[in-house]
Amino acid sequence: MTPTPLPIHRLDDRMSPEQANLYCRQRTAASHSSFSASFRFLEPRRRQAITAFYAFCREVDDVVDEIREPAVARAKLAWWRGEVDALHARRPTHPVGIALAESLQHFNLPAEQLHEIIDGMEMDLDQTRYPDFKALHLYCYRVASVVGLLAAEIFGYQDRRTLKYAHDLGLAFQLTNIIRDVGEDARRGRIYLPLDELARFGVAPADLSQARYSEQFQRLMEFQIARAEQIYQQALGQLPDCDRKSQRAGLIMAAIYRRLLDEIRRDGCRVLDRRVRLSPLTKLWLAWRTYLREA
Repeated sequence: MTPTPLPIHRLDDRMSPEQANLYCRQRTAASHSSFSASFRFLEPRRRQAITAFYAFCREVDDVVDEIREPAVARAKLAWWRGEVDALHARRPTHPVGIALAESLQHFNLPAEQLHEIIDGMEMDLDQTRYPDFKALHLYCYRVASVVGLLAAEIFGYQDRRTLKYAHDLGLAFQLTNIIRDVGEDARRGRIYLPLDELARFGVAPADLSQARYSEQFQRLMEFQIARAEQIYQQALGQLPDCDRKSQRAGLIMAAIYRRLLDEIRRDGCRVLDRRVRLSPLTKLWLAWRTYLREA
């Protein structure tokens, strides 16, 4: 459903929608994300909206990653909650808010779901360990599945079963991020791998932060990769044929992230002291191949 267009009233008259969209494009490009490779294949209105939405996700994620003092980070996230309310009232002040408010004229991006993404980011201020996969699933839902649902709204769909695909694809993306960033996260004091699974495979939390590789760690990571791959298959199997073309951007992201998992596996799951990456050329090739296949 397309919301009724409303005029945008900006408190900061120095920032035009064009400048706000430029800020979002620069913010997205600076992140060097695999996701941006898929955006270029969208038509302009959808590309502008997903770029603004991605910039929002980067802004709130960086609050937690870059601000050392929890009280300050919590206050900044509270500010962003206010900005979400302001953009839905057509009174945003931040460049990302201004760009998103423009997108609200064309796409349904409920404030409740944007707030839920912030809730997920705030979980990182309160919780650094997850006892089991069920506990981790709530975090993944907020920071990734909700993102997938809103992205599906921007890409467009006819069949509501596509939302189930988007939900599960977001979960698979987040599990891939967790696998890729095990060592980096551990050095920040965060362990997203479920603690009961570490214990089952005989891996101590200190092994992660101290980059101690072992056969036990290898088996643990192979288990994590297999679960992520199973969820990719589950997600892709739920996408109705009628929406494959409109959801090509998500399919491109899936192709890139699944290749990343393959690279991690081929590299022997050496994710404790390095970050496995795909080259920009590989990402572009995967994006173009997937685009042609789904055309």
